[in-house]
Amino acid sequence: MQAPTPAYSWQGKKVNAGWVTTFNEYAIVSENRVTPVPASIEEKSAPLLGCAVTTALGVINNDAQVAIGESVVVFGVGGVGLNVIQFAAMVGANPVIAVDRLDNKLGMAKKFGATHAINSETSKDVAVEINQFVGLDGVDKVIETTGVKHLIELAYELTAKKGRCILVGVPREKVEIYTLPLHFDKVLKGSEGGQCQPTRDIPRLVRLAEAGKINYEGIVTNEFSLDQINDAFDLMRSGRSGRILLNIS
Repeated sequence: MQAPTPAYSWQGKKVNAGWVTTFNEYAIVSENRVTPVPASIEEKSAPLLGCAVTTALGVINNDAQVAIGESVVVFGVGGVGLNVIQFAAMVGANPVIAVDRLDNKLGMAKKFGATHAINSETSKDVAVEINQFVGLDGVDKVIETTGVKHLIELAYELTAKKGRCILVGVPREKVEIYTLPLHFDKVLKGSEGGQCQPTRDIPRLVRLAEAGKINYEGIVTNEFSLDQINDAFDLMRSGRSGRILLNIS
C-alpha cells in the first residue's frame, strides 16, 4: 500500500512532492522506489538514470517500437529528447531528425546521433523540411517531448499512415487532431516514463555505459549547490543549459 504523497507549505502556497521527494537532504523511500547501482558509476551520470535516460530507453523500445531503418523525428531535444536521439541511432533508425528552437540543443543532438537538425523558429516550414528527408509518406516514428499544443498537432500530422506518434510532453491546452487515421493503424500514444521497469532497465543501462555503447558526456552541463536552486531554475528556464545537477549535501 502506498502512502499519500507529501505536501509542503511555502510562502502561503501548497507545494506538492512525488513519492520520491525532491530537494531533501534526507528522505524515507519505499523499497520499490529504489534501484541499486554499482559504486563505480560516475557521480554525474547516476541521477540521469532516474528519469531522462530510462524514459528515453522505454520510449524507443516500448512505446515507439523503433525498427532498423525506420525514420524518427524528435520534437524537443532536452534531457529526454537527447537520449531518445541516442537510442534511436543505436537501434539503427535513419534518418533521425532533431527539432528544437535552440541551436545549442540541436548541436548537442547531432553529437548524440541526429542525422539532421531543424530550428523550428528559423525554419520557413518545419513540415516541408522534414518531408524532404523522409518523403511525402510521412515519418515512421515521431516523438514529441515539449507538450506544446501546435507541436503535438504537427507531430501527429507528420506521422505516417501506419506510423506511431508518441507524446512524452504533457500539454497545458486542449489539442485538436483528426482522429480518422487512428481507425486505420495510425497510433497516437501518451508515454508514462516509457513504461520503464527500473530494476530491469537501469542495470542494462549501466552495462551499456560500462561497455562504451552509450554516452552521457555533455548531458549535465551545470552544477549548483542546493542553496543556489533559484539560479539553477533561472538557467533551466533560459534554455541555455542541458541537464542541471544539484549537489544536495
